Order: sequence, then C-alpha cells, then structure tokens
Amino acid sequence: MAGILDTIIFANLTVGNIILFAVFLAATFIIARIISSVLRRTLSGKTEAKTIDLTVKAFRTIIYVLGIIIACSQLKIDLSGLLVAGGVVGVAVGFASQNTLSNLVAGILLMFERPINVGDSIVVNGTEGYVEGIGLLSTRVRTYSGLYVRIPNDSLFTSEITNLVSNVARRFDYNISIRYSDDAKKAIKAAKRVIDQHPYALKNPAPSVYVDELGAHGIELKVRIWSPSGFWWDARTELLWSIFKALRQEDIDVPFDQLTVWFGEEDAAKLQSSLAEGTDMTVEEILGKSEKAPENANQGRV
Repeated sequence: MAGILDTIIFANLTVGNIILFAVFLAATFIIARIISSVLRRTLSGKTEAKTIDLTVKAFRTIIYVLGIIIACSQLKIDLSGLLVAGGVVGVAVGFASQNTLSNLVAGILLMFERPINVGDSIVVNGTEGYVEGIGLLSTRVRTYSGLYVRIPNDSLFTSEITNLVSNVARRFDYNISIRYSDDAKKAIKAAKRVIDQHPYALKNPAPSVYVDELGAHGIELKVRIWSPSGFWWDARTELLWSIFKALRQEDIDVPFDQLTVWFGEEDAAKLQSSLAEGTDMTVEEILGKSEKAPENANQGRV
C-alpha cells in the first residue's frame, strides 16, 4: 500500500499527494457547508435575510480560499509569492478601510451577542425608536416621529444601549397632587380600584400607591404600575386620565397654587380686623394707601 502511495505520477508528485489533495478539497467543501448551515440557523430571525446570505457567503469564501491553499501545498505548488502579495494588498486595504472593517466586526459581534433584535424599542446615543434592520455595517432605527437613522455598528457596539422591551415588564410612575382637605386614604383606594380593573396593569409585580410627600400646595401621591413591555405606552396613557376621573367622582381634586402675602405686622393686623368685621373697602383703602382713604382724603388740598 505504501508503495502505491509513493508512486510518482508527474515530476515529484505521488499518488499520495493526489489523494491528499482530493481529501483536503472534499473536507473544505464539507466544512464550508456545515458552517454555512450553522450560521444560517444561528442568525435566523436576528437580522435581515440578505445580511445572512452575505455573511454566509463571506465565511464560505474564506473557508474555500484557506482549503484550496492547503490542498495546493500537496501538489507541491509554491504559493509563497502569492501569499506575500496578498498580504501586502490586505494590509493596504485594511488601512484604507479601517472604519468599514471595524463596523463589519461589530456587526458580526452584535449578531452573536444579541443585545437588540429587529422590532425592539431602544435608546442609543440620544436616538430613540424601533430597530428596523441589523446589517453587517450599520443598524437602521426608525424613530418615534417616523425618521430613519443609520447608526454605524462600531458606534452602536461601543455605546450604552437601553433596550426598552427586552424585559417582559416595564414600570411607569405618576406624581398626583391632591388638596390637604381631601382624604388621602380615600384617594389611594380610588386609584388602586382603577388600576386593578385595567387589563394591562400587572398584579405581579403589584402596583403601589402611597403618600410620597407633603408639598407646599397639597399632598403628593406616588403611583407605580408595572405593565407588559409591549403594552406599556397604552397603559400609561390610559390610566392617568382614568385615575383623575375616579378622583373627581370622589370629590377629590388637584390643588391650585396659592400664595398669601402679608404687608407687615401692622398692615396684616389692620387687614385681618377689617375683613373679620366685614367691609366693602378694598385692600388699598383699608391700609390707607388709596386716595379714598380718610387719612388721605384732604391731602393735596389748600
């Protein structure tokens, strides 16, 4: 058997060299198919179909090139000059397209790490919106106002990404003020009753309503509600008005800003005394700061 493999066919090529060449080529095609299949299953649903096709073709081409180079070495073909030339070209291209390569690598890493998916609502670098597509070089985001923003993958990968829907539930808060004359316990019960009736207000984690602060103009209530991430906005916009209407039905109202101004001790005492007795005079007349006031009536007369 060894003698057959060592049989020279042409120049210094043996039967063994030809067999190894064929084995390496076959292994190259098999490995390329396996990796292509794995990549398609891994990336399916994470990015666009055309991006998946491009990624698979790129990896397949790299595997073919490496496999052919290794196989050609069995045919005693010297590829050192070609490799040197390819290395020089590769270095030149690398320097000329550093940003492109960094975006390409970041795009591949994003596909495997999966911090975001198509359809997610995200916040990144001040841009808020829905992920429309994740490409090899950039990611497209449609803002809430309908604008499309293209974010380079390198910038996206190195930035802080807030995924608003990656968690199954999301919380939102309200700050509600009521008058000091209103019953806070009654207000809390009314708010909880409305929350419990809403279909998108979760029972677990449970909502909470409590007195958070005694403000300058009224009692400050804090309302915290959890909702499914997909229905967070609907619940947030609907519940605030529903709670307000429930409070109004209980004769609980929002306080208006009020300011009491005192004019000094003497003026304040005079004003309080006159108001308590009942008078048709204005504040200026009571304080003697009007031309109609008795002490000012004869001023300016000769």
